[in-house]
Amino acid sequence: MKEKMNEIQKSFEQDLEGAKTIQDLNDLKVKYLGKKGSISELTTYMRELSPEEKKDFGASLNELKNNVTESINSKNKELEEEELNKKLASEVIDVTMPSTEIPTGAPNILEKVVEDFEDAFMSMGYDVVEGSELEEDRFNFELLNLPKNHPARDAQDTFYVKGDELLLRSQTSGMQAHVMLEKGGKEPVRMICPGKTYRRDNDDATHSHQFMQIEGLLIDHNISLSDLKGTVDKANRMMFGKDTETRFRPSYYPFTEPSVEFDISCFACKGKGCSLCKNTGWITIAGAGMVHPNVLRMCGYDPKEWNGFAFGYGAERCAMLKYGINDIRTFYNTDLREVKNFDRKEVE
Repeated sequence: MKEKMNEIQKSFEQDLEGAKTIQDLNDLKVKYLGKKGSISELTTYMRELSPEEKKDFGASLNELKNNVTESINSKNKELEEEELNKKLASEVIDVTMPSTEIPTGAPNILEKVVEDFEDAFMSMGYDVVEGSELEEDRFNFELLNLPKNHPARDAQDTFYVKGDELLLRSQTSGMQAHVMLEKGGKEPVRMICPGKTYRRDNDDATHSHQFMQIEGLLIDHNISLSDLKGTVDKANRMMFGKDTETRFRPSYYPFTEPSVEFDISCFACKGKGCSLCKNTGWITIAGAGMVHPNVLRMCGYDPKEWNGFAFGYGAERCAMLKYGINDIRTFYNTDLREVKNFDRKEVE
């Protein structure tokens, strides 16, 4: 039996020397230590031995098995280190070489402008209200003092969905009517409603059939035009810089009386005159006015007790002015190369 074990030992040593890979070692483990391996088969001779011989044979067999196991494990460790060293040598990284530029996205500038407006008005106590983009004609027009056949409806070129009663909203002002009716004419209102609006317009560098509005409403007692100017003046300074000035000019909107357009001093040239402000020193930024008594009355508020103001910014226009964007379609492109036109620090 000892001769048999010596033969197995010599055979194993020869095979171990020829093993060059981890797979070779796994094959050796099966060949010598598996259930049908050479060493395991020696246990079948145990029944032919006397008790004393079994004791000596068992000790020798265990010693052989341990030697084979340790030899395989030691060789396996050597091969693993060798493979690791080869891999490290073939994958050398030169940390002094320029890195590969990986294209990444950036916050959408239009979304960032809307969030900035929300932050500005929330700091003044305004609620942010969102509404459905599918609106009833009653809320989109009639409750805002634009009855059927009103000329101002033609200028909006509305997308009607079902007859002339259901439409894609042409302005977010409809949510102002919703909120006033919910209040029942008994509570003050202080809200802004940012969101998508739709009008039949040409898709060119400055127009789109879909655009974002940020409209606001304040209803309370003893509100004046000076309160409106103070409110938008503060918001404009937060959006375009602390030195920004605001001025009002008379205008007309069916849902406000009196109505105004307001300009801001050009933040690019500081009022000196440049191509951005067309050498006037001022940039028209939005429309506003005191809420028309008819609107108050139709929405449940007594115009003798309540009054207020409304205003509306175009988010795309503000973003185009602030970031020097020349094409409104840029906001809706998915090409990552567009991101390179803007400084990430400005929009984060």
